[in-house]
Amino acid sequence: MPLNLRILPLLRSALPGCVLALVSSVAQAQLAIEITGAGANRMPVAVATFEGESALPRSVTDVVRADLERSGLFKMVELGPGPMGADAPVDFARVRSRGADAVAVGTVSPSGGRYQVQVRLHDTAKQVSLGGQAMVMSPNQYRTTGHRIADFIYEKLTGEPGVFSTRIAYVLKAGSRYELQIADADGSNAQTALVSKEPIISPSWSPDGSRLAYVSFEAKKPVVYVHSLATGQRNVAANFKGSNSAPAWSPDGRRLAVVLTKDGQSQLYSVNADGSGVQRLASSSGIDTEPAWSPDGMIYFTSDRGGSPQVYRVPAGGGEAQRVTFEGNYNVSPRPSPDGKSLVYVSRNGGRFQVTMLDLASRQTQTLTDSSKDESPSFAPNGRMVLYATEVGGRGVLAAVSSDGRVKQRLSVQSGDVREPAWGPQPRN
Repeated sequence: MPLNLRILPLLRSALPGCVLALVSSVAQAQLAIEITGAGANRMPVAVATFEGESALPRSVTDVVRADLERSGLFKMVELGPGPMGADAPVDFARVRSRGADAVAVGTVSPSGGRYQVQVRLHDTAKQVSLGGQAMVMSPNQYRTTGHRIADFIYEKLTGEPGVFSTRIAYVLKAGSRYELQIADADGSNAQTALVSKEPIISPSWSPDGSRLAYVSFEAKKPVVYVHSLATGQRNVAANFKGSNSAPAWSPDGRRLAVVLTKDGQSQLYSVNADGSGVQRLASSSGIDTEPAWSPDGMIYFTSDRGGSPQVYRVPAGGGEAQRVTFEGNYNVSPRPSPDGKSLVYVSRNGGRFQVTMLDLASRQTQTLTDSSKDESPSFAPNGRMVLYATEVGGRGVLAAVSSDGRVKQRLSVQSGDVREPAWGPQPRN
């Protein structure tokens, strides 16, 4: 059976608990990821030390190994310190004797003040190459390069895109200070995009990952801004009379669904990213809020128009709203999967607020988390993990759970509360 077929069932499995400590380079806050799971059926994979890697200030292969281990799908096999080059013959018998089903080898070569990195992945049972990758990096890009290599290995072995090169956004509250931060998917390289003494909420990534929409209270009322990550410049997208909140990008990145109170209660509208072209999407006597755009052009949202908070959907051009959730009397914060086939939201179960998955075709639901104060769920771009905020010991932390609920991760910052997470899109090379 090909490796990608062998690994697919493992997308429903997990890994034993471990802790990875990560340090923010800019925010100077220590991030810790705790990973737990059922420990079943991980694929044994080896990532050999790359030939010539000692010339780099930091190890690329350490990043690759940590990424793959953190996914919950792979068990890392130790081969020893000796390097293995991309073009050198592989001693399959030795690698196989260690228990590895696949091995990644690589070479790092100086190239005009930069480094060329070549990687090759092999199936150790069939003793064949599964493909290779080559890239050029500067010395300080070791982490970015490691994430890209891990994505390559993940996709070759699972048949699905990896998400190690993606980024997350979240809000860190430390004392009276609010920071909108952006970090790698593993919590490293946190950088601050905005600092304010007033609350920041609801960050939302543009489909191309170049902009963040969010709500800031710095004007003493909620205003929606669009922030360019490349330039640091921003523009006001919604500053109408009353409250402006809950931005959500359209799939083409041209418009935002927003919640406005300019005509009374909280209702759904859409605007161009520059704030022009406001259009009402739905009308109700209740409160409509928390919109999220689906790939098929539908907008999911929370409404109490039926008496209790439930999830509804409406066409992006406006029209008749349809109720989506029917189990329980409290379902909020809907977020559709990247393929549009499922939905995650927060449901109240016996007084506990937990992330729930709904299969839109079968109507079957599954509670994914075992915590009690969950909020703000957000899918990874490949749909295999869900990022959310929860509370532990009175502090806000970020957490992630696999789409089957078996693999769980928790990310916390020692110096403050972490909330309002949003998982960014796949990087566009």
